[in-house]
Amino acid sequence: MSPVEKQATPETAEFSWPRMLRLSSFQIGSAMGDILVTSIWNRVMISNFGMPAWPIGLLIALRYFLSPLSLWAGHRSDTTKLFGFYRTSYIWFGRGLMVISLPFLLLSLQRLEGETGDVLGWIYAILCFALYGVGTLLSGSPFLALVRDSAPKANQGFAISVAETVLIIFFAISGISFSYWMEEYDPAIFRSMVITTMVIGGFFWTIGILGIENQSIPPHIKDKFTHAKEQVQLWPTMSKIWSDRRTRLFFIFLSLATLAAWMQDVILEPFGGDVLEKSMQQTTRYNSYWQTATVITLIGAAYYWRKRRPEEQKGVAGWGLTIMALGMGLIALESFLGGVRLIETALFVFGAGFGIYTFGGLSLMAVMSSDEDAGAYLGLWTISILIFKGLGNFLGSLLRDVFLGFGLTPDMSYGITFFVATLGLLGSVVVLSRIDIAGFAKDYGRFTTTPEDVQAAGVEL
Repeated sequence: MSPVEKQATPETAEFSWPRMLRLSSFQIGSAMGDILVTSIWNRVMISNFGMPAWPIGLLIALRYFLSPLSLWAGHRSDTTKLFGFYRTSYIWFGRGLMVISLPFLLLSLQRLEGETGDVLGWIYAILCFALYGVGTLLSGSPFLALVRDSAPKANQGFAISVAETVLIIFFAISGISFSYWMEEYDPAIFRSMVITTMVIGGFFWTIGILGIENQSIPPHIKDKFTHAKEQVQLWPTMSKIWSDRRTRLFFIFLSLATLAAWMQDVILEPFGGDVLEKSMQQTTRYNSYWQTATVITLIGAAYYWRKRRPEEQKGVAGWGLTIMALGMGLIALESFLGGVRLIETALFVFGAGFGIYTFGGLSLMAVMSSDEDAGAYLGLWTISILIFKGLGNFLGSLLRDVFLGFGLTPDMSYGITFFVATLGLLGSVVVLSRIDIAGFAKDYGRFTTTPEDVQAAGVEL
């Protein structure tokens, strides 16, 4: 009998905090890599090198446009072994690509610092983001599946939530640490940061999951592989799902909310440099500010509303988005007025709303999924989030450049872009108010759902 076949089922396995914490340590490398690639690199390119924001945003958004890879990788890790493992090999292969990508990030800055039109420099940048994005997508779904497999059924949603919360926590820790390490751009320091991220990230990406699969993968995974040919065809299922008006509206809601929420991502640090005249040390902390607030309110919301059924979280999600809009509006106001010192407050308000929305939004994603076709529904919601996060990254960058191209000052260009994002967040609240969540839940028998049934698809709402 193989090691996989010897494992306990999710119903009989015991929840293990040491195993959960070891799995969560995997997120240390993930946070360090993302801060380096999508926070520091873009600030240097836009503010220090004077590059337009739209090609930077497009490169950062590349992995989100490739998001169907995550569904393919997740499905493969359910049904097909790679080098003797269902989950582990896919995860290590993907993270290996991410480690390999980071030297190209360093090489791109070395080439582009002297000449922003250097072709080889842009080739290095494209290689970096292509490898990093594909690696993220190939390993992300199998990792979350491994986390889910490692816990008994009653604790699977909690296990995923812990792992994703740890990711947000280390986003904040990594951002603050990097900000003290490199106060202003220095090629030698940046090289040290890249090497350190490769070493530390590679270590935790290896140790975090080493041997976990042999301890946790239940026999039903092998059954899925055996009966893979009996699975329902995807496209007829998706056609059935899309025919429901409530499903279409929820897709629009989720897409608009995600698009608007992430329009700030690429241009936030350059805004601090170009308009507020802040140092790199100060702007690198911006993500840490709002993500810290997100963790606090996410944990608080989970505790305060833990007894409320997921079907009843529509109002929670709406209030979260409204608070996010208030924070985004304050960032716009800071840009328009200048020197009013609203940025830290605005980021904390935005992050607080993000945490509340994330809790409510994850609950609604579980509700807006039938038991029969849960995988297809959650796959649709996941693609919506990933693609429109990428579009948000690109749109925010593009609008900033377009307004500058029209001759507007930087404070007006950034301010109008943030204001458009504010309108998008408020618009998503209006769309949400028109979705019959309760009716969908009733039609699909979801009123028996408990908060423990909510499975986090990731907190990048």
